[in-house]
Amino acid sequence: MTALDVLTFNLNNPSRERAERQLAYLAARPEQVLVLTETASSAGCGFLEERFLAAGYSVTFPRPKASGERGVMIVSRLVTRELDTGVDVLPHRAAGVTVDTDDGPLDVIGLYVPSRNATEEKTERKRTFLQACRSNLPFAESAARVVIGDLNVLEPAHVPKYRFFLPFEYEFYGWFGMAGYSDAFRALHPDALEYTWVGRTGDGYRYDHAFVSGRLTDGLRGCSYLHEPRTMTGRLTDHSALTVGLAVTAAVPLTVTDPRPIEAPAPSLF
Repeated sequence: MTALDVLTFNLNNPSRERAERQLAYLAARPEQVLVLTETASSAGCGFLEERFLAAGYSVTFPRPKASGERGVMIVSRLVTRELDTGVDVLPHRAAGVTVDTDDGPLDVIGLYVPSRNATEEKTERKRTFLQACRSNLPFAESAARVVIGDLNVLEPAHVPKYRFFLPFEYEFYGWFGMAGYSDAFRALHPDALEYTWVGRTGDGYRYDHAFVSGRLTDGLRGCSYLHEPRTMTGRLTDHSALTVGLAVTAAVPLTVTDPRPIEAPAPSLF
């Protein structure tokens, strides 16, 4: 039995070639639960789903039906039960699973909040999704729970301050505190300035978050950003990953194999 860790990683809807490189990275990670955001009904995401399933992992992937739409995939080396998040607006952007631990059930909810531009249509789409999350995601005291993913919102005290973010976006970040959750990164690093996405002008944004229910906060073993996937040569994605270590023990592991394809041996010349 091992302590339970969760990783969120923005796939950026990869091509098949990039998905193969992402698979090599993800297969080598120690976390038992992977929350993969910016998925799509595409060849790259389909390849990842297929390879993890073939290797014995549990995969929860509510595929986006509309062309150009994005969502969430949860991959686990633990036995999982699908969790209905209750989010009825763009539901493929809010996937959930329950895993068993020695301390009881643990819910993991992965979110991929829509981005927006200055248009009213995109702004209202994001506002409506965030309101659906606030209306349907349960308050923290009801269970051990992690809500994690690319939330496309910033903390109100974000440095630097960006004027184009609207009050409803900051209010969504604040809702977690009112609902009894803690920002896992801020709980351990109250003054650190780290960014998960950096624009062409060099401006940084902490878009990817992990919120944990109250009784998990005191037992956090760690929470840190992994910048290599974003900064490495031939980068895997445009976001940094985020890993969270919880002081709970996974109770029901799966027997899995390496999901990476085995390269066929070169043909003999003799």
